[in-house]
Amino acid sequence: MKAAIQFKQVNYTIDHKEILKQISGSFYDGEITTLVGPSGAGKTTLLKLCNGLLSPQSGEMYLYERRIEEYDPVELRRKVGMALQSAPMIDGNVYKNLSLPLELQGQQLPKDRAKALLEDVGLTEDLLQQDIRDLSGGQRQKVSIARTLVNRPQILLLDEITSSLDFVSQKEIEELIVSINRKYHVTIVWITHNLQQALTVGTYTWVMMAGEIIESGGSELLRSPRTERVRQFVKGELQ
Repeated sequence: MKAAIQFKQVNYTIDHKEILKQISGSFYDGEITTLVGPSGAGKTTLLKLCNGLLSPQSGEMYLYERRIEEYDPVELRRKVGMALQSAPMIDGNVYKNLSLPLELQGQQLPKDRAKALLEDVGLTEDLLQQDIRDLSGGQRQKVSIARTLVNRPQILLLDEITSSLDFVSQKEIEELIVSINRKYHVTIVWITHNLQQALTVGTYTWVMMAGEIIESGGSELLRSPRTERVRQFVKGELQ
C-alpha cells in the first residue's frame, strides 16, 4: 500500500526527556489510522511532526515519498490539515471563521464554496451568518472540520475531536469523518481515547506507550492484543 506519511526511526526529545523513541511505520494513503494509548504516550507530539509544527531530532520522515523538510511550511500545512479538541474560533460569524485560512493567504472564500463546505459537514447554509458563539459544541466542531477542508488537504490530523461532545454529537462526527474520507480520499490520522471509536472508525490502529509504538496493524488488534501491556490497557474498555 502507498504511504501518505512514513516514519523511519524518528526520535523527539525535550529537555533530555525522550518523547518519541525510534518511531517507524506508515500512515497509508486514503485510510483512517487511529492513535490510542495513555496520556503522555507521545501521540500529540507525533501528530505535530506530521504537519511541521515540530521537527524530529533524528530519523527520517516522508510525505508522499518526499522528505518532509523539503516542503515549504505553508505548502505542508495546506496538504496536512489539523482539527483539535477545543475547535478554536475567532469572534464573528460562521462565514468569517470558514474564510480564515484563505484570508491569511490574501484570498477570499466564495460564498457558494462556503455553503458547499457546510453541506459537506452536515450543516445548513443559513448558519453562515450565525454568530459562532451561538453554536452548540457539535456544530462548532463541524465548522472546525469544514475550515480544515478549505485548503483541500490530502491528509487530515484529528486530536481528540469528540472527547468533549455528547454521545449523539460524537456519533455524528464519526460518521462525518468516514464520509469525508470516502468522498475525498483524504488520509485520516485520529487520536482518540475512546477505544470503541478507534475500533469502529479506524482501519488501522497504532497503540503508543511512553513514546513507543507497542502494537500496530488492523484495528481489530484491539480485540486481541499480542502484548501484555496492551492487553492491560484495553482491559474492560471494549466489554
